[in-house]
Amino acid sequence: MINEQLQEYIDLLIPARSGVLAEMEEYAKEHQVPIMEAAGIEAMLQILKIQKAETILEVGTAIGYSALRMAYALPNAKIVTIERDEERLAKAMVYIEKAGKGSQISIIFGDALETEKQASQHGPYDAIFIDAAKGQYKRFFEMYSAFLKPGGIVVTDNVLFKGLVATQDSPNKRIRNLVKKIDDFNKWLMSNPDYDTVILPVGDGVAISVKR
Repeated sequence: MINEQLQEYIDLLIPARSGVLAEMEEYAKEHQVPIMEAAGIEAMLQILKIQKAETILEVGTAIGYSALRMAYALPNAKIVTIERDEERLAKAMVYIEKAGKGSQISIIFGDALETEKQASQHGPYDAIFIDAAKGQYKRFFEMYSAFLKPGGIVVTDNVLFKGLVATQDSPNKRIRNLVKKIDDFNKWLMSNPDYDTVILPVGDGVAISVKR
């Protein structure tokens, strides 16, 4: 991971969001809702714009922040997003309607381990963004990459998990177990013969996998 001073410098260069996005960032901070870090989401959006993605599946809506960021960056893209938390999903729907993006973003309510059929009906996809339960990353990847077009990309967030994947050092047993699962996922992903993958040390670590 890049050092904190350099990260702060990069973050200061990123233009501040306004309107509903700024409101969502404030809500997420106040209510401790995890949203993608600024540098990480900028990297993802740039890759999606280069790819000219027209169909995107997001695993993990939360309050709809990254779905809206993708919708603003790619106004012609169709975004399908999955969320199991009813309260967060209700908040996401409010923000999506407030932003006027209800026709661009389709929501699937349910556990992503059980919504494979619903998601398949909207595919195939140019891109898939995974940002849900970290301990299930491998299962999410295996399930939903089946609906990815050849040459499509999978973006996975939090793969460096605050640098803990390198040190494996935490006094918390639950965190240590989660770090081990993320580390195992990273090793599996990097050696997957069906994908070319690079891990970018931006935000909390972003893996970009291109389907061969």
